[in-house]
Amino acid sequence: MVCVGLPPSRPVFTMGLNGNHSRNRKRKSMSLTKEEARGVGQIPSGLFIVCARDGEVIDGYLASFIQQISFDPLLLAMAIRPGRPAYDLIKGGARFSINIVGENDSSFLKHFWTGYDPEQNPFGEIPHRIEDSGTVTIDGAHTVIEAELVERIEPGDHEVFIVKVLGSRVLDEVGKPMMHLRKSGLSY
Repeated sequence: MVCVGLPPSRPVFTMGLNGNHSRNRKRKSMSLTKEEARGVGQIPSGLFIVCARDGEVIDGYLASFIQQISFDPLLLAMAIRPGRPAYDLIKGGARFSINIVGENDSSFLKHFWTGYDPEQNPFGEIPHRIEDSGTVTIDGAHTVIEAELVERIEPGDHEVFIVKVLGSRVLDEVGKPMMHLRKSGLSY
């Protein structure tokens, strides 16, 4: 499969029959203005706290780029900037959780909004539990999804992780997931 319709200055991705990805590595700096990218910011998303654990240490980060991409197998795509908390654990194959932030309780969200110093890990203050699978469920989350990495793609400043859903539970049957719109497609 070859992605077509992109101007020559944009990366071009191909997937061969053997599943190998390649791309045209020629990249130019962002050429759209904030106004030109404003419509992209109107693509609705949720807000998620993605958590991974290594022994007693829990890492987590605020995500908004997560979407279901397949029914069978049940797969999600999630974009993550390299270096974010939990990135190395997920990339290394750790089973992890996606805690969907709900409209009814977003109190834990403030710990992740601007990131945190690893020495000041917020999980000491955030009520949570460790599931039998080893994943982290944040108390107050609307829904929790357990997943593991199956493939990585590096198209730009974020990597796209294709992840397989191992299970999910709706924890708040009354409320709805929180929705998120951005002012522009050029920033969070």
